[in-house]
Amino acid sequence: MSFFGNLSNLFANGKQPSSSVKATQPRQAQPARPQPKAQQQGADQHKTGAQKPAPIRPVSPPAVPQQQSKPINVDSQAVVREAQARAREIIVEAKDEALAIRTKAEQETRQLSKSLEDQQRSLDQKIDRIDSRLSQLDERDQQLEKVRRDLTEQRQKLEETKQQVLERLESVSGMTQDEAKANLFESLEKKLAKEMATFIRQKEEESKNEAQERVREILVDAMKHGATDYVAEYTVSVVQLASEEDKSRIIGKAGRNIRTFERVTGVDVDLDVSPTEVRLSCFDPVRREIARISLERLVKDGRIQPARIEEVVKKVSTELDRIMFEEGKRLCHEVGVYNLPAELMQMLGRFKYRFSYGQNLIAHTLEETKIGIKLAHELGLDVNVVKLGCLLHDIGKVSPDEEGSHIELGVKIAKKFGLPKSVIDCIAQHHEDEPFTSPESMVVYISDAISGARPGARYENYEEYVQRLEKLETIATSYPEVDHAFAIQAGREVRVMLIPEKSKDDDVQVLAMKIRDRIKNEMTYPGTVTVTVMRETRQQQVAA
Repeated sequence: MSFFGNLSNLFANGKQPSSSVKATQPRQAQPARPQPKAQQQGADQHKTGAQKPAPIRPVSPPAVPQQQSKPINVDSQAVVREAQARAREIIVEAKDEALAIRTKAEQETRQLSKSLEDQQRSLDQKIDRIDSRLSQLDERDQQLEKVRRDLTEQRQKLEETKQQVLERLESVSGMTQDEAKANLFESLEKKLAKEMATFIRQKEEESKNEAQERVREILVDAMKHGATDYVAEYTVSVVQLASEEDKSRIIGKAGRNIRTFERVTGVDVDLDVSPTEVRLSCFDPVRREIARISLERLVKDGRIQPARIEEVVKKVSTELDRIMFEEGKRLCHEVGVYNLPAELMQMLGRFKYRFSYGQNLIAHTLEETKIGIKLAHELGLDVNVVKLGCLLHDIGKVSPDEEGSHIELGVKIAKKFGLPKSVIDCIAQHHEDEPFTSPESMVVYISDAISGARPGARYENYEEYVQRLEKLETIATSYPEVDHAFAIQAGREVRVMLIPEKSKDDDVQVLAMKIRDRIKNEMTYPGTVTVTVMRETRQQQVAA
């Protein structure tokens, strides 16, 4: 903007001439002087700049009154010439400045154009590389697909070749693949039988030396303290009568009393057992218990008639909850457990009418808890955890819910009442459905097995008992070196006799393990089964 500043300074200096200068010539109108060519070009060039400057006008001398006819002072002409020279300098400066602006704009334009060209070149190079990469990937995919097809074809050829080789081997050897495998294992087993038997015998002797005596003492002592006197009930209850006349009153006129009793209670009444006994038969222990109590009350009262039967049975049914609560409370106090919730004690009272294989659950729970407490004392474990675990291990069997096993239902009930985690683990693991997490849960499992597996604890179906004995003997005699096998001790032991000519001494130990493993995997049995394998060599000569 120095161009306009110079112009303003110029016109400010040239408007007012000195007051001492007087015109000596009369004022005449001067014609307008033509604009210099350089000045005109500067103006044109300035039009292309940022701003359009005003055109430069010649500076005329100050007006002189008409009456003065003196000539113009020389100083005024010098000022005009000086202003014109200054104007020319300003025009040159403006041209220079406009040229610099134009040069700068051209440089910026060239730089911007160059930058755009570089970016376009970089983009083109990237696109070329991407296209090249895509083409390489396409080629690689084609190669991989080809390799995959080749591998598939080679695999098929190998399978075919393998099958052909196996068929040729089977045809040459005269055995199938499974037969050859079995033959190989058999030869290896015979070769390593002695080493296996020695190793097994050594480990068994070590374990026996360390644990046999102590275990025997603990179990004998625990069973001695857990012994209870009771007779296992199955599905029958017996009511004793004072005389044979009570039977006639129970039957009633034309049998209406006994029919009403059976209809209301849902049990079968058998009067032919003995003159002074009535047998009540039913698979539902609760209904059977209601019938037993009702019949005892009716016989004692003496008034046996249909209306009275219905009244007594209804009253006994309403009293059943109280009876179960008292039984549960008695069970808890007998094993030394107090302050259990009333609802939980009432559920335990249902054990009185619940049986497992003919074994009453109250008697089983009482026996198991005593065994578990004694084992916990001997082993230095947490007695309270073992006590609660034994007491509640079968609580799921009397759960009102029907979905799930008794273990799942028992765990659910224990969590509902906020029992400790250790007690819940004992309930969940007492049938080995989950791995043992503590010695206390193992003691609960052992106590349950001892109580349920002892002789006379549970009732078994005769047909199932015979089938189990036959299955034991069948498994033992399935081996070619076995001569005879006998299931003894109610199926708790199987004795196996080997053929001496077809076996060795080392085969005794190995065969016992095989039979034991098959019994574990293929059979269901209470308690344990002992496998005894014997091999005896006899030689007899006759002197004539």
